[in-house]
Amino acid sequence: MIVRDTPRLLDLLFSIRGSVLPKVAPRLLGLLAFSIVIVALDADFLTLPHTSAAPLAAFGVALSLFLGFRNNAAFERWWEGRRLWGQLVSDMRSLARETDLFITDKDLRLSILRTATAFIHLHRVQLRALPDDQKARDWCHKDYSSQPHPPCAALNDLNALLIEASEKGALDGFGQKALSERIANIGAAQAGCERIAATPLPYVYSLLIFRTTYLYCLLTPLALIDSAGWMTPVYVCIMAYVFFGLAEVTEELAHPFGETVNGLPLDALCRTIEISMAPHIGVTPPAPLRPTNYYLS
Repeated sequence: MIVRDTPRLLDLLFSIRGSVLPKVAPRLLGLLAFSIVIVALDADFLTLPHTSAAPLAAFGVALSLFLGFRNNAAFERWWEGRRLWGQLVSDMRSLARETDLFITDKDLRLSILRTATAFIHLHRVQLRALPDDQKARDWCHKDYSSQPHPPCAALNDLNALLIEASEKGALDGFGQKALSERIANIGAAQAGCERIAATPLPYVYSLLIFRTTYLYCLLTPLALIDSAGWMTPVYVCIMAYVFFGLAEVTEELAHPFGETVNGLPLDALCRTIEISMAPHIGVTPPAPLRPTNYYLS
């Protein structure tokens, strides 16, 4: 995720980090070249059909509505993902406090907190479809990579530790209820994140948006030749940047857990949880993650 102050004028003109310009630049250059060819053909070789700008204006309004709908749907996914991870941070902190309150066996208490911290890293790794991560093993000294569903395996171990504490008399009935509800809340947030990650926006939306955007930009030179002349390629390029840029932004927001510059900072959120858990485990809290070149992973 890009973390920086409100951009100044020079930032607006020259900032590349966090911009979609590098992704859409090849398409913009292609449309620029196409528009130059169209204007040159019309001026020197072959008179092309000159259309009115009115139909393209109506076309542009419809395209804007499609883009707006898709942008709202994508942002809703991004924002729900952020809310679910905020809930995970809150539940993990509450789990640490409740474990201190209800679990009398110190070794079991530490095992529970270490397993919970490993779970959050396993959850991050699964959402980002990463092959493996050493951080989970660093916290609980157990390798879950061979499990069919590593985060659920860690939660199952967490539940088994609570059962063991109850059987040893280190956890009373009220504590069992409180901690089981806490684990249920963590599991609900996990399932919500997995639902977002496993259910992308319908492909037909992307297909419709990109098809109509290309069609609009390819037809625009014919509507601007009369009034804009050799400025037509510039105007086409600007319009293409707006439409393709917004389409790319929604593509990134629709996948909030990815490692894109506009994805959620899952590494930083996991570090926040580590900092909160460290005093309860009895280890030195790690330093918070800081943005690198305005990017917080």
